[in-house]
Amino acid sequence: MKDAQITLQINGEEYRLNVAVNRTLLEVLRDQLGMTETKYGCGTGECGACTVLVDGDKAINSCLTLAATMDGKRITTAAGFANFGELNYIQQAFTDEAAIQCGYCTPGMIVKTASLLAKNPDPTEQEIRHALEGNICRCTGYEKIVKAVKKAARTAPGAAVAEPAASVEVAQ
Repeated sequence: MKDAQITLQINGEEYRLNVAVNRTLLEVLRDQLGMTETKYGCGTGECGACTVLVDGDKAINSCLTLAATMDGKRITTAAGFANFGELNYIQQAFTDEAAIQCGYCTPGMIVKTASLLAKNPDPTEQEIRHALEGNICRCTGYEKIVKAVKKAARTAPGAAVAEPAASVEVAQ
C-alpha cells in the first residue's frame, strides 16, 4: 500500500508522519501515536466515540476520515482541552454535573460540546441536543450531559452569563 508523508498539529504538538493512504485518522491517533483518549466505537461513524476537532471548530468522526487528507490540519482530541493537567471548563462541567458514567462516550461528547460552543456560545436545549446527535451514550440518558453543556456555556471564558464565583474565607 502506498504511504503519504503528512504533518499534523495534534493538541498543540507538531507530528511529521508517514502513513498508509488507507489508514484512518483514528488508527493513526490510537495505534501510531498512542492517543487512546479518542475511542473506537463502531467504525462506521454512527456512535461519535472517535470525534475530534479540526482547525478549532469542526467536529469530525476520525474513524471515517483518512489520515492523509488531514495534512496540515490542527487536530484536537479530548485530552487536548486540558491545560497542564487541569480540566478545562467543558471537562469541569461534565465532572460537576456527573455527566460521566462509564466514560466511553465522554471524549466525543466533550469535543462535540467544544465545536458547538465555538459556533454558538449560548445554545438552547434543543440546539444542544441537535449538536450532540450522532454521539451515543448508553449510560446517562443524556439529561446530565445536556446540563453539563449548559453549564459549560455559562462558565466558558468570556461567557455573557457566568456563574458567580464561590466566596472563600481566608483565616488571618
